[in-house]
Amino acid sequence: MKEWEDQKTKLVASIHSASTLDELEDIRITALGKKGTITGLMKSLGSLDPDKRKEAGQLLNAIKEQVASAIDVRKVTMEDAALETQLHRDRVDVTLPIRPESNGSIHPITQTIDELTAIFCEMGFSVADGPHIESDYYNFSALNIPPEHPARQEQDTFYLPPDETGTPRVLRTHTSPVQIRTMEKTTPPIKIIVPGRTFRSDHDATHSPMFHQVEGLVIDKTSHMGHLKGCLIDFCRAFFGVDDLPVRFRPSYFPFTEPSAEVDIGCTRAGGEFRIGKGDDWLEILGSGMVHPRVLSGCGINPDEYQGFAFGMGIERIAMLKYGIPDLRPFYDTDIRWLKHYGFVPLDLPTIAGGINR
Repeated sequence: MKEWEDQKTKLVASIHSASTLDELEDIRITALGKKGTITGLMKSLGSLDPDKRKEAGQLLNAIKEQVASAIDVRKVTMEDAALETQLHRDRVDVTLPIRPESNGSIHPITQTIDELTAIFCEMGFSVADGPHIESDYYNFSALNIPPEHPARQEQDTFYLPPDETGTPRVLRTHTSPVQIRTMEKTTPPIKIIVPGRTFRSDHDATHSPMFHQVEGLVIDKTSHMGHLKGCLIDFCRAFFGVDDLPVRFRPSYFPFTEPSAEVDIGCTRAGGEFRIGKGDDWLEILGSGMVHPRVLSGCGINPDEYQGFAFGMGIERIAMLKYGIPDLRPFYDTDIRWLKHYGFVPLDLPTIAGGINR
């Protein structure tokens, strides 16, 4: 049995001196494969006396485990070394200028947010932001949305575990909670837009579980429905680049505005081609209305003294309409080919003076 120990010592030494994974695998097959030396010794135990067979079997099992363990340890060491070498070889110095062929593109969502921000900021709006995780109060109750409203149901809303105080939490379903937070901490006049991510339990060619909205809010002592109409007509015509774009307002219902209106823009589908502008059809793009007195009162604003209007629209929707993107899902597929086709030149920021439609 001394020769077994000597054989084990030689095998362990050859394992430690192996320089490649292929060489290590050859050693493993030579020792532990079906026709390996240790495997052959294990098969020969049957010819020994019962007393010697037990002792020899224990020794061979120990040798086998030691050899297998040495192979595993050496393999991990060599794989780690190979990975470290590859990482060092593929290392990129991010402080270097990018290669000309690696120029990226601005995503249509980012471009659209920049465009609408430029338009509304020229009107005197400022940009506001808020958390993605909201309490049930800010997302629903403060907006005059009753407990039985369908939007509160789990098939439409992503509910999260309550916080440490037991307050129900959701992934915000619209950016309207930012309006409430702004009214709570700001003395009117208020004039903000709120672009940002929102979340709803829906997914198809025109809906996504995560999408973007922009909402606007104006609160002062004099704003009325005529100001709302003028603001949105000017926005639609500037954004779509059609000076005489037909815009109409239809009566609607939203819990947080009264009166409420949906806004349609003119379009045509003549000859199977869709085009925004004068035509024989209409397309709904956003909702709007005068802020409900209950919403104002809940935020500590006297509705007898102040009034105002609010509006909201889906950013993906208006981006798809303006740039002819037929399906919502590729927005988030991280397909570089799609981005190269629909993307925009970096640093080509839209402005009213420089142009929105480029």
